[in-house]
Amino acid sequence: MIRKEHVKGSVGATFSELEAEYLAENLIGRLATSSGSGQPHAVPVTYRFDGEAITFGGWNLAKSLKFRNLMANDKVAFVVDDLVSTKPWLVRGVEIRGRAEPIKTPDGVTMVRIIPLNIRSWGLGD
Repeated sequence: MIRKEHVKGSVGATFSELEAEYLAENLIGRLATSSGSGQPHAVPVTYRFDGEAITFGGWNLAKSLKFRNLMANDKVAFVVDDLVSTKPWLVRGVEIRGRAEPIKTPDGVTMVRIIPLNIRSWGLGD
């Protein structure tokens, strides 16, 4: 089943209980960014999920291509998915489209927070 939610006012889309559980139990997703000139870039990243948004960091993040892309264009897509079975074919996942913003942790580490604006999920049992 595919589920969609859109922004209501300045508040981002919210995750269903199944989506939140799935995101909390996984560690790696794929981040898609685009440069200011529209050149796409997709890369795997480890992430944290706090129930409302995705946060990721990384070694030398501020000098990375993904970070430079985010500074030029804050629109992103983030996908976490897996293949449960091949016989029968069962896949599940969550796609988050949103806005990325750089943040600093209390100890001064640069990270990125993805504010979800649209959420799609499949195969989660809903």
